[in-house]
Amino acid sequence: MKVSVIISYYNKYQVLFLLLKALENQSFKDFDVIIADDGSNDESSKNINQYLSLSPLKVTRVWHEDKGFRKNKILNQAVLASKADYLIFIDGDCIPQKFFVEDHVQNAELGYALNGRRVDLCPKMSSLLLNTKSPEIFFDQNKINILTRYLFLSSGKNIEKGFRITCQKLKSYLNKKTKGLVGCNMSFFKQDILDINGFDERYEAAGVGEDSDIDFRLRGIGVKIKNIFYQANQLHIYHKELPREKINDDIFNSVIQAKAYRTPFGIEKEPQ
Repeated sequence: MKVSVIISYYNKYQVLFLLLKALENQSFKDFDVIIADDGSNDESSKNINQYLSLSPLKVTRVWHEDKGFRKNKILNQAVLASKADYLIFIDGDCIPQKFFVEDHVQNAELGYALNGRRVDLCPKMSSLLLNTKSPEIFFDQNKINILTRYLFLSSGKNIEKGFRITCQKLKSYLNKKTKGLVGCNMSFFKQDILDINGFDERYEAAGVGEDSDIDFRLRGIGVKIKNIFYQANQLHIYHKELPREKINDDIFNSVIQAKAYRTPFGIEKEPQ
């Protein structure tokens, strides 16, 4: 099974380099990388090219002009650029821990999409992560500090999702609740996303379009969602939340009402 890790990215190349370094040191090595670049500037492009010239990773970068938030459009280009059977998605401000790719690959199953989560670091721990030499093992090296800040200072969120659990019975118990996909940590077979015609490009604001919409439409064609919480761990670097716009909810509600599992606004543009 060929595997691609698709990174949603925009301009923050220092964080991207940390992410790529963590990918370079994964426990599982047999994958390539697609950078889905939503219109980053010339400085970013120059620095990325310099980094990639020295990286052992097999990387393809797809880019389009910056015309606002068009994450879904560039994700569709990334899906088409991948020659892999299986696609793993991660956001450019999330740092995968050492077993991130391995856990996705080991849990991959025909007819299923995998649903992961992330640790939301506080500003202090985010700053430390940005300066670490081993980003792929940052949580294991700093879990006491991270947990202490969470318990006594209410700093950070979802800290428990940083612990990797391998006991099958405990994993099954912790993952039994039905949860929706999140775009920063999900994976599925390429054919499944092609069957729903990719991401709906009408969503031009953060949220809903890159995960909830995909979740609904995949379920609609019979793909089941399998949680892999407490595995495929990743750390989200702190930043202010992007605004959520009502128009996304309006689009999504129309998709639900119409049961439009295959979008006409995706990879192939279909007549209305």
